Amino acid sequence: MPNYRRARIAGATYFFTVVTARRRGLLATADAVATLRRSVVEVQRQMPFTIDAWVVLPEHMHAIWTLPVDDSDFSTRWGRIKAGFTRHAGVAHLSASGRDGGLWQPRFWEHLIRDEADFAAHMDYLHYNPVRHRHVVRAIDWPYSSLHRCVRDGVYAEDWGAEEPGLPADVKFGE
Repeated sequence: MPNYRRARIAGATYFFTVVTARRRGLLATADAVATLRRSVVEVQRQMPFTIDAWVVLPEHMHAIWTLPVDDSDFSTRWGRIKAGFTRHAGVAHLSASGRDGGLWQPRFWEHLIRDEADFAAHMDYLHYNPVRHRHVVRAIDWPYSSLHRCVRDGVYAEDWGAEEPGLPADVKFGE
């Protein structure tokens, strides 16, 4: 088995990709997304973090978080979010792994954001993802995205994403 090494820097900003087991469309309904949100809020109360951006698609999600200055534990947060979703979703039996009911891939992909340009590239990738997966024609039309907040806050223009954003070739997105 590979030895996974994660960059763990307190107070850092990270980009994540989290995928459902066998890429099942568990997050395809408004109720499922509401359940996920409830789990996230619960974990944020226990272990605060800032959500810079988030998009939820039927079988995976991307998020950008900034952790508190004295904290680098994103793994526990993700474990609790997955377990909370499973608990709130009412899954009757748990898998042998126990905590997430076999609804999620056991690991997730993370990337330490290096600088402002890296942050901007990952924000663009995350927000354009529903178009890339052909769920919508325009990024703003996807309901489960922080793009709406970013447009309200003036970070993006409302017509942003009419064309695929140019992304640096050296940026990997874990999908």
